[in-house]
Amino acid sequence: VQLQESGPGLVKSSQTLSLTCTVSGASITPAYYYWSWIRQPPGKGLEWIGYIGYSGSTYYSPSLKSRTSISRDNAKNTVYLQMNSLKPEDTAVYYCAARARMLATKDRNQYNYWGQGTQVTVSS
Repeated sequence: VQLQESGPGLVKSSQTLSLTCTVSGASITPAYYYWSWIRQPPGKGLEWIGYIGYSGSTYYSPSLKSRTSISRDNAKNTVYLQMNSLKPEDTAVYYCAARARMLATKDRNQYNYWGQGTQVTVSS
């Protein structure tokens, strides 16, 4: 199973970020899988952003909830992240990950699948 994140790379402050996680080798539709986004700012630890379940139910980090949206397209086997009102401190490598069973965690060892990540730089 491979998860491939993609996105614009460079975004300006106050703009909206849209990232795509394309999954191959497995379907994203099994009900027991939860698809998360996690990020790692330069020189800092991982930060869990949120997840989406089979039914489309979502759960977000309280600190990012107001400007984050995660969605999915089962037909395209793809999960999306949208984050608005970007700030330079949103600069990070953004990862897509999947875990059987629901858990809001940034611990990479808790995930069954983990993408390679995509760099996002927010310019001021």
